[in-house]
Amino acid sequence: MALLVASLPVFPARACTTVCVGDDTRPVVAYNYDFDPQEGLVLVNKRGTVRKSRVDPGGLTWTSRYGSVTFNQFGRDNPTTGMNEKGLMVSLMWLEGTEYPPADSRPALAILEWIQHHLDTSASVAEVVADAARVRPTGTTPIHYLFADATGDAAVVEFLDGRLVVHRGATLPVRALANSTYDESVRAYESAKTAGAVPASRGSLDRFVRGALLAKAPGDPIARGFTVLASVANPGRTRWSVVYDLAARVVSFRTDTNASVRRVALDRLDFSCRTPVAMLDITTPGAGDVTGGFREYTRAANRALIDASFSKTPFLAARPEAERASLAAHPDTTSSCAPVD
Repeated sequence: MALLVASLPVFPARACTTVCVGDDTRPVVAYNYDFDPQEGLVLVNKRGTVRKSRVDPGGLTWTSRYGSVTFNQFGRDNPTTGMNEKGLMVSLMWLEGTEYPPADSRPALAILEWIQHHLDTSASVAEVVADAARVRPTGTTPIHYLFADATGDAAVVEFLDGRLVVHRGATLPVRALANSTYDESVRAYESAKTAGAVPASRGSLDRFVRGALLAKAPGDPIARGFTVLASVANPGRTRWSVVYDLAARVVSFRTDTNASVRRVALDRLDFSCRTPVAMLDITTPGAGDVTGGFREYTRAANRALIDASFSKTPFLAARPEAERASLAAHPDTTSSCAPVD
């Protein structure tokens, strides 16, 4: 079962893209998630929650210091993107050639749990970078990550040749990420600037370059974020487009089944672990502020999401009933409340 979660989602290269479009006075980050299923849950995760990794043996147990809003397709505690109440966000993208560190004495996390762990325990990019080498991500899915926070700081985290590689500050001249290594992407960006042309293909390097160039346009950064995401979308594959206003702690999103922009204001959510985890079906019709539309999370809803996502993902469709049931039940059977608020 640990191998199942560690390998989610194991898919051919998809065209996910992240672009920072704001500046240090108003940091805004735009993210396209591309995959097979359309379903998803937007979850309100609570501070003070004790979690245990599904990696066995040697899995990490931790207590969340911060509440967060995450977008989940393969069950609770396995997000693909999200932002916590301090304004720290993270997104994942496919990266061929990723090689995670070999087994050692450090506690381990599956690669989607790694996202939840940092949203739970880090208030800033600086804290993520300081903590990143303390735990060991494990899995077979080759992905890399972009982090950004409410101060305007950002970092790209990759695992290459079994080593942690971080680009931040002077080594992060372009705040974007697609499906090529960051170094390769920056070289493509510099070549495009020299040529004076905006590349038009849906390839990884062209999306990186196009998104980074369009991010510099004037105007409202939220609207610009959605414009950038439309320009780098992969028709028929881009499922969710999410724009994070990090300083305001507001998440805006649209989906391929509902082009209306919906918003969630984190400052209006109850992150106390004395209250239940809350959820919002990402496919629910609506527009505008949906902060009040969350309802109490249930294991049945988690299981329904897992069943839908697995059945629509070719390489997961044959996973047996026992694996799905265990994945759906894990958060309820291992989580507990240790209030920190």
